[in-house]
Amino acid sequence: MTRHPRVLVRSLPILLGALALALASAAPAAAAAPDWNAVAGVQTVEIVTTNEDGSARDTTIWLAVVDGQGYIRTGSTRWEANIERNKDVTLRIDTAEYPLRVEFVEDDALRARIQQSLRDKYGFSDSFVSFFPFLRGSRPKIMRLVPR
Repeated sequence: MTRHPRVLVRSLPILLGALALALASAAPAAAAAPDWNAVAGVQTVEIVTTNEDGSARDTTIWLAVVDGQGYIRTGSTRWEANIERNKDVTLRIDTAEYPLRVEFVEDDALRARIQQSLRDKYGFSDSFVSFFPFLRGSRPKIMRLVPR
């Protein structure tokens, strides 16, 4: 069966419009987790937590990568209180967003390795903050970032 070329030409704008609408309404796909080794050198990332009133809280933080796994750390902060209530977070690295969940790290040997990774990466800045325990607490929260 042969179609008349005019029918195809008339249908083309409708098809293109439908395609444009479908592409415009499609949400960008979020990866389950970043390639941690590929982002190990990124200096700061954003973590999005949920405040008590349900609003989003964006916080710029440091990132450690140890054995191909991403970790974050905080002391007694508002965003840490948010994580205590809801362990689901979104991590932003540049323009990419990753829906993740935190798991608190309690193993002292692993905690020491993560702390050393942060010290190696952030140098004086990390040492300076560590010098004032009231800024981070005597035992900061260290969290593993895992896919939801």
